Amino acid sequence: MLEISVSDNGIGIPKNKHDEIFETFKQVDSSTSKQYGGTGLGLALARQYVELHGGNIWVDSEKGRGSTFTFTIPFNSVS
Repeated sequence: MLEISVSDNGIGIPKNKHDEIFETFKQVDSSTSKQYGGTGLGLALARQYVELHGGNIWVDSEKGRGSTFTFTIPFNSVS
């Protein structure tokens, strides 16, 4: 498996939202007065692409401490 991780030092994601953020149109802050933009499609699309290739995607994050998104996909080497 090929494993790729991307980290940031952003606002972080509470643990109770980790699964939810990969759903279509779901965001950490979906209130009408939300501070950050976005449609809630990016992570849902990323999950679909990764899963279509037989992989998995997940997040390791804590509110106020940034996030690390990691995905794996099968790596087929040609000899």
